[in-house]
Amino acid sequence: MSYYEPLTYIVPSDEDGMMLKNILRDRMQLSRKLLSRLKLTPEGITVNGERKYTSVRVQAGDVVEVRMEEEESEDILPQDIEFDVIDEDEHLLIVNKPAGMIVHPTHGHYMNTLANAVVYYWQQRGEKVRFRPVHRLDRETSGVLAIAKNPYAHQFISEQMQNGAVDKWYIAVVRGNVPEDRGTIEGPIDRDPESPHVRIVTPTGYPSVTHYEVLERYGEAATFVRLKLETGRTHQIRVHMNHIGHPLLGDEMYGTDEEGRRVAAYSADSNETAEGETLGRHALHASTLGFEHPSGRGPVRFEAALPPDLTGLLARLRSGHLE
Repeated sequence: MSYYEPLTYIVPSDEDGMMLKNILRDRMQLSRKLLSRLKLTPEGITVNGERKYTSVRVQAGDVVEVRMEEEESEDILPQDIEFDVIDEDEHLLIVNKPAGMIVHPTHGHYMNTLANAVVYYWQQRGEKVRFRPVHRLDRETSGVLAIAKNPYAHQFISEQMQNGAVDKWYIAVVRGNVPEDRGTIEGPIDRDPESPHVRIVTPTGYPSVTHYEVLERYGEAATFVRLKLETGRTHQIRVHMNHIGHPLLGDEMYGTDEEGRRVAAYSADSNETAEGETLGRHALHASTLGFEHPSGRGPVRFEAALPPDLTGLLARLRSGHLE
């Protein structure tokens, strides 16, 4: 049986006599689910190199180690697809996901996903790692995505997300002139009963909060905004911005005009620029992701530069070349 590099904790003098299970839960921050799994792993939990029950008491200076079995995503086919690595260590792979790429294989989309590319990348490096995205981005959304390389890292960051402790920023280009320099959208979100794949703001939905600030305005045509999520509902930014009358440019699902007609356009009439170019996706990019690193090295922050299609869109808006 092979393991990832162990998580190590040296018991300080003021924790002499503490129960091992309290060290694992309170100091090493292992979830109950992961702890239960480690108890069944031959070398999952050791003190000074010896396997121990979690009911034992530790002494100052004891070396507590946790080992997780190496895993692979055997159901994901490796595929040689280039992608942009922002950062990587033994716990995490941080990537800049391109627009148009699905994160994980789904029914009807078994290939050409980020998962296929990452599994191939790890295999070429001789690493046995299971594909565990900590969060998801819509197919058309580009930007920062965190992938955990072991169960502990996944649990550690997922708990921060559930507690609202992850710093997630997006940038978007929306239709129309957003009048306020900054604001907060609080609108409960749930599925549209008439179209289950679509989300809507409804009084019976799940609490959802989006903060925004204006970065640049382009007359009445469009506004460049920066957004921060307090919650992480499906399609949240797209739903909330459409709810206040400023859908994302290029959003075929949520872009509507004043009469409720779907608009996939830069303007209300066309999805083409003056030069006949198209964006081909909604104008949303995950620009920044910050959280406490599972290694204990403290807070980290990762950024993904704006991709060429959006920088080009902004250039055309600034020059007034969009209809």
